[in-house]
Amino acid sequence: MSEASSWNAVRALEIIDERLGLEGPMLPILHALQHEFGYVDDEAAPMIAKALNVSRAEVHGVITFYHDFRHHPAGRSVLKLCRGESCQSMGSEALARRFLSDLAIEWGGTTADGALTVEPIYCLGLCACSPAAMLDGELMGRVDGEALAGAAAQAREG
Repeated sequence: MSEASSWNAVRALEIIDERLGLEGPMLPILHALQHEFGYVDDEAAPMIAKALNVSRAEVHGVITFYHDFRHHPAGRSVLKLCRGESCQSMGSEALARRFLSDLAIEWGGTTADGALTVEPIYCLGLCACSPAAMLDGELMGRVDGEALAGAAAQAREG
């Protein structure tokens, strides 16, 4: 992801127009907007709907169905905590509750210093190493409170 930029409707329209010729262009458009701006701004839905001749509700449904689309810029680092069954069986839910409480944020929230956003993910494929997490694309297995605190510290340093 590029460094999050402020929303620019003119650039957003360019991104939409560049992908209109693709088969099934909605997801490529949404991914490109998020890559460019760090999130999909609320203003994007009507722009995409008009360009694709679909309802705003349909665009909104796609945006909200996929958990990876953000509605606000993320922190400088993103930590995804697995909430899949294997990780849950190894205590991930209690671990996540403590970690989020320590950071004073909710799921999808960003720390006050803008360093870290914590998001849920429903399987990282590391079931044999549960509980699992991913910090800025780097997988972490058998995480505990110490590992999560280390990830938060790394995000603040970076």
